[in-house]
Amino acid sequence: MSYLAHSARLNRGIPVQEYREHVFETRRRAQENAAKAGYYATKYGHLLEVVAALAGEFHDMGKLDDDNQAVLNGSVSAQKLPVQHVDAGVAHLLSLGEQWHQLAAFVSYAHHIGLQSFSAEANKGDQFLRDEKTVSLTKERLHQYLDRHRQNLEETDFIAPNNIELPQPQLLLRMALSCMVDADHSDTARHYGEAAQREPYLLRPLERAKALDRYVSSLGNDADDRAKARQAVYETCRDADTKPALYACDSPVGTGKTTAVMAHLLKAAHDKGLRRVFVVLPYTNIISQSVDVYRKALVLDGEKTDEVVVAHHHRAEFSSPDARQFTALWQAPIVVTTAVQFFETLASNQPAALRKLHNLAGSAVFIDEAHAALPAHLWPQTWRWIQKLAQDWGCHFVFGSGSLTRFWELPDFVDPPAKLPELVTGEIRTSLVGNEIQRVMYKHKPNAINVNDLLAWLRGLTGPRLLIVNTVQSAAVIAKAISERDGRDKVEHLSTALTPGDRELTLAYIKGRLARLKYQPDNKALADWTLVATSCVEAGVDLSFRTGLRESASLVSLIQVGGRVNRHQEFGQSEVWTFTLQETDLLRLHPGFKVSSKVLETMFAEGRVTPDDCKEALRREICLSGLKDKIREHEDAKDFPEVRSLFRVIDANTYTVVVNEAIKQRLKKWEKVHWGEIQKHSVQIWGYRIESLKIPQFSQYPDLYEWNLAYDDFLGYMAGVLQVEEFTTKGGVVV
Repeated sequence: MSYLAHSARLNRGIPVQEYREHVFETRRRAQENAAKAGYYATKYGHLLEVVAALAGEFHDMGKLDDDNQAVLNGSVSAQKLPVQHVDAGVAHLLSLGEQWHQLAAFVSYAHHIGLQSFSAEANKGDQFLRDEKTVSLTKERLHQYLDRHRQNLEETDFIAPNNIELPQPQLLLRMALSCMVDADHSDTARHYGEAAQREPYLLRPLERAKALDRYVSSLGNDADDRAKARQAVYETCRDADTKPALYACDSPVGTGKTTAVMAHLLKAAHDKGLRRVFVVLPYTNIISQSVDVYRKALVLDGEKTDEVVVAHHHRAEFSSPDARQFTALWQAPIVVTTAVQFFETLASNQPAALRKLHNLAGSAVFIDEAHAALPAHLWPQTWRWIQKLAQDWGCHFVFGSGSLTRFWELPDFVDPPAKLPELVTGEIRTSLVGNEIQRVMYKHKPNAINVNDLLAWLRGLTGPRLLIVNTVQSAAVIAKAISERDGRDKVEHLSTALTPGDRELTLAYIKGRLARLKYQPDNKALADWTLVATSCVEAGVDLSFRTGLRESASLVSLIQVGGRVNRHQEFGQSEVWTFTLQETDLLRLHPGFKVSSKVLETMFAEGRVTPDDCKEALRREICLSGLKDKIREHEDAKDFPEVRSLFRVIDANTYTVVVNEAIKQRLKKWEKVHWGEIQKHSVQIWGYRIESLKIPQFSQYPDLYEWNLAYDDFLGYMAGVLQVEEFTTKGGVVV
């Protein structure tokens, strides 16, 4: 008899899928994923294979129940399967008795609901990992399910893993779930007729390293000191030893870290046989700039640029079967992604988020602008994950920044503290730091100001000016006020209120305005304008303003803003101000900066406002935050949901909201839309704002929302938000 895994979708011309086909393919793909990742896990590679394949084989066994089959074959109409289909496979795996069977059961149990709390499951006693409502039914019918399963496919006869001493299996369980869920989702996508993923290009590190050398050489050999410094940094990083797995690269702004560290990563990939390079950046708009450089420098003849260097601007993780096609996976040889996506993936327990994790094994990773990658209290647990990835999963890491906070040297963060080898050392480092002291002067404005005071202050400061504030709404309010009072030509605006596509255009226009000033440096009218932005331009962007202003945040943030001011010392010495806003005139303060802002005040009072003071500022932040041990405690207890809940780079849920009208219509018509198009023409919006503004979901794709308020290429989605905010304020209506 033929049994089914998926029902037909007649409205889309999708036929039924047989159980035999789906389970065989899921098992095969899961084992293949695990074998590729496990190649780099010398201790646990075979165990990963066994756990992922067993979970893949038995994940859907409960679908063989007669009542479930009646729904799947269409003889009974129902919105969901009447019998919970996960419990049967879990029960069978637990009955086999070995530790790896229990791990496989844990993964199978998680393939829809996510990895659960081990202690909470243990407290269920003999119903460990079981669905309490289904236990008795499973016990009655399990032999029938097993008979049908074996009639449809031969069980895999695994060689028992020889290394199962795994006191802390958290990362292995996340990797195994990744392998298995990706297999499950990929096979379902294949059956639904979605375009098959192309076989990814190989990294080919030696060839790309030679291409990078040619690219750097083509940039010219200017004789000025900074050009010589850039070349020295590049050669030092390229030629450095690669034996350790963890490195630091503390090199000031304008010294070419983007290409220099990539040269080191490619050398490490060749020396260690790695398969991917990851570049992790704190802000989405830096991605476009870095991707543009890497595509020019690293793509070989005959390759498609967007498949060699892939940009992940924001999280694209979808759990519903219809929306899984929009999920961004880490399959390309060079992946440029955000710190939010990278680190929250490590901390996640959810299948949609973890689906890509197995592709990280055997990778060289550059955590660029590491000072801004994470809130201070998240670094202690993150350091433990990074060490595990380096020790057990074949990864190679470089931490880079122009104001690197060496948290790994602080006992408050790391026990025991560590010293990392430096890529840039000796005379090169000394000369670079000496130049920084002459470039910018940091100042503090003591009293909080409102919008009117801020605009008056700006008019007295030499332009062009860079103004960075802590919230998307404050940036939009200030940019709008400047435009209305001084004229649109006096202000530009850049924040995540704009889609990635519009941010790229805006950033290109800003660079053009700054470039024109180079040829007319005495033209005051040309210089008299302000870029109002959020922290998305704080680091890693090649911009140079005359004056900088930063709403009070952290010392590291302030130093980084200095990297966008007088970048090439073209203005002699420039000023960078920190200030505090009043929460009036629709301005919004960010609660996440309360601790770091307090520390910054004390650092100014003590006269300790240099890059060398950033480590001490970070130490104070972690001491005041009081959250250091909570995440570690729950991670050690294998309490996966609580780790995910506590480990938030951004302190609230955000959702993907499509802005582009043409893409909205294509989605509604079930037309094929690549995940890259979704990403480029959407924004990430807080859940509370979606709820308050009543932003609708796509009926076909419950993980996607469609923006139905005003949007423009100046204020982005905040154009619509401010209309609502102003209406409710003036009209007395509460939304």
